[in-house]
Amino acid sequence: MQEFIALANSMADIAGEIIQKYYRKPITIEKKEDNSPVTIADREVEQALRAFLAENRPDDGIFGEEYGRTPSKSGFTWVIDPIDGTKSFVIGRPTFGTLIALCEGGVPKLGIIDQPILKERWLGVTGAQTTMNGASVSTRKCESVDNASIGATTPMMFDKLIDYNRAYDIFERGTSNMVWGGDCYMYGLIASGFMDIAFEQNLSPYDFAALVPVINGAGGKISDWRGDPLTLNSAGRVVAIGDPTLWPEIEHMILKSPY
Repeated sequence: MQEFIALANSMADIAGEIIQKYYRKPITIEKKEDNSPVTIADREVEQALRAFLAENRPDDGIFGEEYGRTPSKSGFTWVIDPIDGTKSFVIGRPTFGTLIALCEGGVPKLGIIDQPILKERWLGVTGAQTTMNGASVSTRKCESVDNASIGATTPMMFDKLIDYNRAYDIFERGTSNMVWGGDCYMYGLIASGFMDIAFEQNLSPYDFAALVPVINGAGGKISDWRGDPLTLNSAGRVVAIGDPTLWPEIEHMILKSPY
């Protein structure tokens, strides 16, 4: 695992150098088929990381947001989101980050959340304590959902729910501490004990794979909405909780309506 940690850190360094080159600079923004934005920075980062892996781990698979999947011959797959939060990146808001995960048999074993502008890097490894810039971090205790700081990227990610207003019913109307627009950065804040819950859906594996070891290694719980562990085959409904004792309360809220 130390070899993998070193490789993942090198990949984050490579990504950060490229991102800093384009940050708060005039760049062209294109639209992908799903209408989400993409920039030269997204593509250049993933190309560079793929080239790095081709040289150092040629038998490993790759699952990246911009260039799809390369099959694994080794049983290991690297999952890459070059810039998670491209909308934040293009407006110069440093809540985006590079996500790098290593999965074995579809299960995340290592994850990095890297914010290259603020120079903050969370590293999670199965069976080890999560660190931020090398120092151990932990989630915080929270008495109830009513007292929790809760985040989600956008309310629009809930538009396919049978009950469109459910995200608001569960959180926005139930607490004064709901925030929108955190991208992957809010998961780092949960791991470091500054937030309590992230509740999202319609995520792809490259959006959540890296988060799993980070949250778990900090003492939190991250799962799908039914409480099942996240893998590369998960549907993309994600809830991350800093204090796992809140899960029964959250599960009750989530399961009140069908989805």
